[in-house]
Amino acid sequence: MHRLVALTLPAVLFAAPALAQIPDAAPIVAAERAFAADAPSMGVAGSFNKWSVPEAIVIGGGQAQRIGEAYPDGPRPADEPLLEWWPNFAGIARSGDLGFTTGGVAVNGRRTGHYFTVWKKQPDGSWRWVYDGGSGASAADVPGPDSEPVILPVGPQLLQVVTSMDRPPPPMAPDWAMTRVREQEAALARAAVTDQKAAHLAAMADNGRLYVAPRPPAIGRDAFAEALDGWPATFRFGPTEGGGQSQYGDLVWTYGPAAWTRDGQERTGHYVRLWQRQEGGFRIVLAQLIPAPPPAPPPAGS
Repeated sequence: MHRLVALTLPAVLFAAPALAQIPDAAPIVAAERAFAADAPSMGVAGSFNKWSVPEAIVIGGGQAQRIGEAYPDGPRPADEPLLEWWPNFAGIARSGDLGFTTGGVAVNGRRTGHYFTVWKKQPDGSWRWVYDGGSGASAADVPGPDSEPVILPVGPQLLQVVTSMDRPPPPMAPDWAMTRVREQEAALARAAVTDQKAAHLAAMADNGRLYVAPRPPAIGRDAFAEALDGWPATFRFGPTEGGGQSQYGDLVWTYGPAAWTRDGQERTGHYVRLWQRQEGGFRIVLAQLIPAPPPAPPPAGS
């Protein structure tokens, strides 16, 4: 499961002291609000570039792109609509280096859906986002900008194997958690080919959220089951294309290609998931599907 130090003395299992203090998600919520507050004055491209890392991923229009490709920094269009958003749900990794927020979005004052942003702590202690994408899940009835977001509890502490209590825990292998999550995503993909509802229900955390447009966010297992009836009965999920994990592997985000059939028409898009290590293994605490634009109708008379 993780890299072990060479043992010359009897090993001791203990809770890693570096993780004993539970981190606070407040700085991530504050960063999201500052990011949103910059949009009216700086415009979308200006605020998005200011608050992201250069390699940040944006999914929209059927593509996963770097921030500079999706939002080239330049003069703000005169007719750019007013984009507003605010956090309703947020969390942070136990290791304090990765977190997220998600919540309602409004365009020119009209609520249109939900955003989902993944944030990463930088070497200087600041927070910058590494992923941003939207969902058409209804925001009509979610709490407004003045409300405080619900905070996802951090996952359970991972016990480390060390030679003595005064030695720091060994570092987690950089891709340990991502490897485990890729395995679970492959299992989910195999199951979703025949029954996506059962596949998702088996993977969702009880305290997670599921975005199935145009429904409001589904919270809780009964709501998951009802919302999943709004998706096609089957999906074809491709392998994980990208994402990242927290330092101690307790929080992992992923994205990849998805394909399905709706009303006899082939559709494509991307899945985006946030996994948390909980009691019993990794569980999805947030899932969204970002459809690509539907194919253009054939020319008249063809």
